[in-house]
Amino acid sequence: MTRTRYKFISKDHFPYLITATTVNWLPHFKNPFIAQIVIDSLRFMIIEGRLTLSAYVLMDNHLHLVASAENLSLEIACFKSFTARQCIDYCKEKSNATILKQLAFYKLRHRKDRKYQFWQEGIQPRRLQDIEMMHQKIEYIHLNPVRKGYRQT
Repeated sequence: MTRTRYKFISKDHFPYLITATTVNWLPHFKNPFIAQIVIDSLRFMIIEGRLTLSAYVLMDNHLHLVASAENLSLEIACFKSFTARQCIDYCKEKSNATILKQLAFYKLRHRKDRKYQFWQEGIQPRRLQDIEMMHQKIEYIHLNPVRKGYRQT
């Protein structure tokens, strides 16, 4: 996969729709412990004032956010790095060889600095320029589970 063509406009403080996908679309977030790592990390970033989160949805293999920050590109990079490390460590702790093999197999070849890759490169940020566009994207992400056939229990 090539590097993303999507870019953040530095320090504009506009919210962005961000999509982060697990490597090879593997459904890691079906595991509630791995999903909780992502949610706890988002909560931490909000509490620390590093991220303003307007909406999110965590699906089996990807995450959509409507978020803003002083340096959103940096904060999302930190978020992905931290959550990847935590999820990989969790899999090692639980001796989940199957998942670890998948994370090693789908790691991009040019990534020589690591054995595993949890997230796909890139995040496809889309700048939300007005309130109408923001409402449209929030509705889109909140309806994502409905389109996938999930229902409330």
